[in-house]
Amino acid sequence: MQAQPHLVAIVSHRGGAILWPENSLLAFRGSAALAVEQLECDVHLSADGVPVVIHDARLDRTTEAAGAVAEHSASELAQLRLRGAGEERVPLLADLAALLRPARQALQVELKPAPGQMPDPALLRQSLRVLDEAGLRSRTHIIAFEAELAAAALAAGGLGGVVWLFGRETLRAIGTTGVVGVARAHGFGTVETEIAALDATMLAELRRAGLRVGVWGANQAPEIRKALELRVDLMATDDPVLALRLRNGG
Repeated sequence: MQAQPHLVAIVSHRGGAILWPENSLLAFRGSAALAVEQLECDVHLSADGVPVVIHDARLDRTTEAAGAVAEHSASELAQLRLRGAGEERVPLLADLAALLRPARQALQVELKPAPGQMPDPALLRQSLRVLDEAGLRSRTHIIAFEAELAAAALAAGGLGGVVWLFGRETLRAIGTTGVVGVARAHGFGTVETEIAALDATMLAELRRAGLRVGVWGANQAPEIRKALELRVDLMATDDPVLALRLRNGG
């Protein structure tokens, strides 16, 4: 039997932040219409413990408001307009879950703890509650930089997957061998790093350890081609249309 060709799964990062306002329902609606495999969002907790889809811990960059996300209630946040996005508002995770229920793609949810603080267990617990209410837990991959948070998601069970994220600072501190050690200690099957940090040697070492490997930051043609040539498992990109074209040989 002929082996199936390797597919580099495309993840629309923040809904496709080059093409649409990041982490907006407009972006996720646009990405859901594409032949990508996964859509990625970021989640913080509101002051009243509701998961809200936004990347930064502060509102200043992506909304028309200012201040910390955690200082506002979910109802207040849901009224805030996204910067440069017309009438698009800050979505709650429940809003995104409702949008994606009829879609075919898997969802990636990056858990974003408050800066400088230990991850609040409620961040995972409340996010899973929303996903369960929408029937999306089995289609969702929880991703996180904090190994303990990713491990808690793995222990919760029922998810489509869990991905531990590590950047160049982690690589400088513990090296690829250390990354493998952390993954084995916590039982992670998939790890992800920035495309600029990954090379064929590191990829081979991670693969020898039995790990699936993803990358983020593949936003321009050279980085997308690098990810495709390395044959990674997952490629998070802000330009899913370009990534699809290049994956298809364009």
